[in-house]
Amino acid sequence: MLRRHCLAWLGLVPLAALTTPPAWAADAPALLLANVYHPGMRLADYWVSEKYDGVRGYWDGHTLRTRGGETVAAPAWFTANWSDVPMDGELWAGRGRFSHTQSTVRQQQLDDAAWREMRFMVFDLPAHGGTFDQRLPALNTLVESLGQPWVQAVPQQRVANDAALQKLLLRTVRAGGEGLMLHRGASMYRAGRSDDLIKVKTHEDTEARVVAHLPGQGRHAGRLGALVVEMPSGQRFRLGAGLTDAERDHPPPVGSWVTYRFRGTHDGGLPRFASFVRVRDDMQPSR
Repeated sequence: MLRRHCLAWLGLVPLAALTTPPAWAADAPALLLANVYHPGMRLADYWVSEKYDGVRGYWDGHTLRTRGGETVAAPAWFTANWSDVPMDGELWAGRGRFSHTQSTVRQQQLDDAAWREMRFMVFDLPAHGGTFDQRLPALNTLVESLGQPWVQAVPQQRVANDAALQKLLLRTVRAGGEGLMLHRGASMYRAGRSDDLIKVKTHEDTEARVVAHLPGQGRHAGRLGALVVEMPSGQRFRLGAGLTDAERDHPPPVGSWVTYRFRGTHDGGLPRFASFVRVRDDMQPSR
């Protein structure tokens, strides 16, 4: 496989040959996914909460899994006495601690001390048959009944208008938060991306899958120059800005998903001023 990746640098192997989805992708849970906020949305219809910078976690009633469908090797005590009611939430270690969260969740050998710093922030009940307005009190009751301090219901509130939303966003970001989430109160839990769930951030970011490595030139000769990434739409572009020297020496593997920031899009839909942020180990080929 390594030889094929090197040949891909030279254009001798078709990129499509390196983009086979992982076998576990078929087991990924059907989750509600977010669109991006735009001014003019009817905010009176939505609940507002903090957007936690963690790893999506889905409790299916028996097993804790990532958004991509992989089983999370959490300590037995972490999920002890959880009910058979599915819960959707975020595995989170606190503001500014995404690296700790990701490394803890992905480890197959348990680090009990690391898990003692983790929380499961529950924000929805996928199997509940009611609207989000109706799911909220059921969620709060369920979490309270567990009586486990590491399982918490995500606080929800209302805002009156866009000015109030932006003020709350700024206060959250200044305190170290990633952004905000809007959840339509009248919505049912429907898998896929829609305006029922909205993310609000001070910048735009999204994910793409790595399909090839391009060799560097000049001071980057002998290591990665740029990633070739593929958007969910199938469009591809080079992503080099934002990569550290360490990431160029040990680049994200082909097939992995990465988060990148950008400032709007070109007419054709490709991102403008895209910059690498990090690898997303919890992603599946499609939040």
